[in-house]
Amino acid sequence: MLVRLFRVFLRPYRLDIAKLVALQLIATIGTLYLPTLNADIIDDGVIKGDTGYILRLGGVMLAVTVLQILCQAAAVYFSARTAMALGRDLRAAVFDRVQSFSAREVGHFGAPSLITRTTNDVQQVQMLCLMAFTLVVAAPIMCVGGIVMALNQDVPLSGLLLLVLPALAIVVTLIVRRMRPLFRSMQERIDGVNRILREQITGIRVIRAFVRDEHERQRFGAANDDLRDVAIKAGKLMALMFPLVMFVVNISSVAVVWFAAHRIDSGDMEIGALTAFLAYLMYILMSVMMATFMFMMMPRAEVCAERIDEVLSTETSVVPPKAPVTELRGRGHLQLRDVEFRYPGAEEPVLLDIDLAAEPGRTTAVIGSTGSGKSTLLGLVPRLFDVTGGQVLVDGVDVRELDPDTLAGTIGYVPQKPYLFAGTVASNLRYGDPDATDDDLWHALHIAQAKDFVEQMDGGLEASIAQGGSNVSGGQRQRLAIARALVRRPEIYLFDDSFSALDYATDARLRAALARETGESTVLIVAQRVSTIRDADRIVVLDEGRVVGDGTHHELMDTNPTYREIVLSQLTAEEAA
Repeated sequence: MLVRLFRVFLRPYRLDIAKLVALQLIATIGTLYLPTLNADIIDDGVIKGDTGYILRLGGVMLAVTVLQILCQAAAVYFSARTAMALGRDLRAAVFDRVQSFSAREVGHFGAPSLITRTTNDVQQVQMLCLMAFTLVVAAPIMCVGGIVMALNQDVPLSGLLLLVLPALAIVVTLIVRRMRPLFRSMQERIDGVNRILREQITGIRVIRAFVRDEHERQRFGAANDDLRDVAIKAGKLMALMFPLVMFVVNISSVAVVWFAAHRIDSGDMEIGALTAFLAYLMYILMSVMMATFMFMMMPRAEVCAERIDEVLSTETSVVPPKAPVTELRGRGHLQLRDVEFRYPGAEEPVLLDIDLAAEPGRTTAVIGSTGSGKSTLLGLVPRLFDVTGGQVLVDGVDVRELDPDTLAGTIGYVPQKPYLFAGTVASNLRYGDPDATDDDLWHALHIAQAKDFVEQMDGGLEASIAQGGSNVSGGQRQRLAIARALVRRPEIYLFDDSFSALDYATDARLRAALARETGESTVLIVAQRVSTIRDADRIVVLDEGRVVGDGTHHELMDTNPTYREIVLSQLTAEEAA
């Protein structure tokens, strides 16, 4: 998986990779040439007392060293630039894919896991790429070159390499195989820490209201302990690797000196050759150690690459049309025809046989008990989900055949839990229309009954809004979200229980102002509160995903027991009448 990810995302940077490989090759050749020069200085210069020879070869060594440094620095530059570009492209690809997900895919992965995959997982792959370019590209060149140069110095002594290299390979392989499952477990536990921390930050008011600080501290501590335990196990294996490798290296050096001493004593080998052979042995073992360092990172990066690929290979259930319709000739007529929706693997559908038509200039309301499928029904129109049966039509065109931008421009959607982005009041409202003027924003705020409190905020339209709108009340959040939809001036308004946090007086004023503003638009309201929808032109009653009532408030009060039960649970008989 890691190789496939590199192959796809590093393809645009092949030229830079070729440059850094060439630079690493030159630098490594220079490194391998230095011990041979040093051996010649010892054998032909120091032993013979030839100072001129020493100076000449010393100058050559200095020039080779300078060239080696320059090539290495340039290679590190290209390595860092390529690795950072890989990280940028991976994050962009994951972000773009997540943006295409429907609510179903987002729910499958979970927000904490998606955040971890976009940040920490990408960072691990990026770091492995950087290490591979800066260290491991040179490792095989140095290993093969070192073996060749060692053979050139003394063939019999090189037989020790047949024992050393397999021993190192066995040690590294055994440790890496045990590290891989630990790193997968570590990434999953990072997901858990992110999830709990996100819950605690979002729900800080609930935690303090119920004095559950100690309980949440214990939850977070338990998640941290799980992560720590796995990290310690992986750390122990990582800590074990270097001592074992160094043990093999040192034993090899002792063995070389031991056997070489007998060869020097017999005159079969010179001191300079021994010095060069030891240097080449260290280069060979250093290349193995560099590869070992990468192997230590590789299991975790492999796991991260698999998690990234899971996101990239997941296709959204809301598929863009191949030949999208880009123009609508109607005025926002909305129809749900024989609609069914069920979640994957569910035994029962959430919605079944839904027939509903909402017309321009009329307000259609949907009411029902909790879990009856009201919000799911509304989410089918902007394609937060796609129907599993039947059709959702806008001006006679199936929403699955509409261009996403055309559909989005036709609909103003206010979700059940309105979300505001970090920024200002104006930046949030202009999510509805980036080209809206300040007058357009103030007009929308006036209709949404939000103008008064925005004027009192420091800065007015430029007043700061915290992430999620945490610095304004729930009712103010709802009114700002409604104003955001009004700024768009769509042909279809979808309100998903968008008035629940408002007091009755503000609710009444807002609905009266909306009636005037949306007089020629299609309005579909989902609500729990009867007072919000009792004046709607048409009320649809849902029960367990099926339509069990359809009519005006008074008609349903007389003919539909489900609706009557909902009404009387909130109002007295006199108020209901």
